[in-house]
Amino acid sequence: MKVEFWGQEFQVNMVVGCIGGFLIAIVSSMFGFGGGPFMVPLMTVALRLPMYLVVGSSLLAIFFNTTVSTMRHYQFGNFDLIFFLAMFPAALLGGYIAPQIAKRVSPLVVKRVACVGLTLLAGNLLGLY
Repeated sequence: MKVEFWGQEFQVNMVVGCIGGFLIAIVSSMFGFGGGPFMVPLMTVALRLPMYLVVGSSLLAIFFNTTVSTMRHYQFGNFDLIFFLAMFPAALLGGYIAPQIAKRVSPLVVKRVACVGLTLLAGNLLGLY
């Protein structure tokens, strides 16, 4: 499938995107995170999309997955309202500030920071620290 964004065309394999997105949604729902650490590599590596297109697209996809997961965890009693109220404003502020920082640094630096963050997340999920 061809995707056009600001006059540029990209060839995207929708089967890989749909299957990958579905698997990421299942895993992220099971472990309680938004899925961004996996959606971004899926779109940049497997779908070969540029980072500036991936960020907004992954945020939209993660928004729906996180909303549904949050409702389900709330139904199961796995929801801490105080923690949510503390984290929600911080997430909004980070979502406002981070794109402004990303505009001022090179895409290579953004990718390297993302790699370090993913490595730290993986180590934490594996119980290494």
